[in-house]
Amino acid sequence: MMLKATAEMMDRILREETPGKYSYTVSESEKQELNIENGEFKLLRTVFGSGASARVFLGTKTGSASGNDITEEGLRKLVGEATAAAESAGEDPCHDIAPNQGKDVFIQGVTEPDMDRFIERIREFLDTAAKEYPKVRIMYAMGSFDRWNRITRNTNGTEFEFHGGRYSFSVEICASDGEKTTGLDYTGVITAKLDTPFMETGDLRRHLEDITNSIDAKPIEGKFEGTVILTPGSAANFIEMLVDNYISDGVIINGMSQWLDKVGEQVASEALTVSLNPYDERIVIGERATGSGFRTEDVTLIDKGVLKTHRLSLYGSNKTGRPVVKNTGFDLVVANGEKTLAELIASVDRGLILGGFSGGQPGANGEFSGVAKNSFLIEKGKITGAVTETMVNGNLGEAFRRIKGVSKEVLCDGGSVVPWIAVDGIVISGK
Repeated sequence: MMLKATAEMMDRILREETPGKYSYTVSESEKQELNIENGEFKLLRTVFGSGASARVFLGTKTGSASGNDITEEGLRKLVGEATAAAESAGEDPCHDIAPNQGKDVFIQGVTEPDMDRFIERIREFLDTAAKEYPKVRIMYAMGSFDRWNRITRNTNGTEFEFHGGRYSFSVEICASDGEKTTGLDYTGVITAKLDTPFMETGDLRRHLEDITNSIDAKPIEGKFEGTVILTPGSAANFIEMLVDNYISDGVIINGMSQWLDKVGEQVASEALTVSLNPYDERIVIGERATGSGFRTEDVTLIDKGVLKTHRLSLYGSNKTGRPVVKNTGFDLVVANGEKTLAELIASVDRGLILGGFSGGQPGANGEFSGVAKNSFLIEKGKITGAVTETMVNGNLGEAFRRIKGVSKEVLCDGGSVVPWIAVDGIVISGK
């Protein structure tokens, strides 16, 4: 296998050039890509790629480099760049690589594509969209099959091989009726199977329905505090902000986290359970090894509102003395609840279904502010119309403590499994 020969060459160069420990990855990839503009296939191409990265240690200094030239000359240059980066780096004994994880081969997804069937599924989606959602314009769509092979090794003895492939399909859409036009919306799905029409996967149909219903969007008058139902996409976005703001490396290392000493304590509603589960069968291509070389493990971050762990890398763990989390992906799985989405909507006196959020990162105290995108007003348990020019403000920690309900239904898009989540105490502002 050509890739193994490249790995052996990288090993030899690193042994010759580097006196200390090191880790490296070599890879090769193939992408078969289809581009569709205004409903017409415009491009079909196959792109082959290769790459390598290396991380070297000189005492307590470390440096890394990457590139796509995997000839001997290219690899020697890459190792030289990584070594030079280490020589100029500051001393920091907390940088390290994982202990020996043994040898393993991971095979995921589909390794041989059925491109004819893939194209049929895309055409089927375009035809269904044109027939069932005539006001929707598919501005751009892309389908691709991505296949890769990768080898990663380190001087502690770990050797992992990764082989996998997946289909992905995404669309950029808007809707119009006469002179009225909506803004743009985006959605997509990844899969290893082609046995289900794309219209019935992920949240593709919901996005087409929602943007059709957004043609007559109107601004809200005034300001009020209400309930926001986060769609799965929005919920995933807010949970990612929650993780970054309260339990990730940066805020734990600098001591700024609101949850710095809250492990084992109730930090959110009992309705919230958040896990990173790359081995869940609904995740198409989950992480199998972390950046520092650990074999990835499923991890529950919040269990029925109780904080189970901070999300610390090996570096963050060494820096703080707190446990390392052997999971650096974001294969998000959020436990579903007992209420249907219809019941959640019916329980809201006044609020929003938040389809998207455009705003900056929350402050250290968790305060957030941004524009509601692709969103709908709820009044007295009924959806009364799409909104525009609407702001939402609140506090991340407080929002997840004030969960009103979590839906039975979950969205599986191949990369995450997330329900709808209703949270109270959000300030909603119109004109």
